[in-house]
Amino acid sequence: MELRAGTVVQLCREASVQFGGDREIWMTLVSVDPKPTYAGWIWLTGYVLSRDGKATGKREVFVRRAGVRVIGAAPAWAATAGARRS
Repeated sequence: MELRAGTVVQLCREASVQFGGDREIWMTLVSVDPKPTYAGWIWLTGYVLSRDGKATGKREVFVRRAGVRVIGAAPAWAATAGARRS
């Protein structure tokens, strides 16, 4: 699935060391910066989601594209977000 506004992603250690261990986050993307950066890395802007699927804050992160796990579009998963996250 393509990364674009409205996509829900999971960021963990594979995306960046800052999300390792219990610091992983889920985000609803607002934008994906189209400008080239280091090979394989991208800037993402989005809202961090709580366990119940509510936005808790806006963040801009620099992550490895290969480590970004696409969860789906926000409406498709929001009703069961608590059950999907461990």
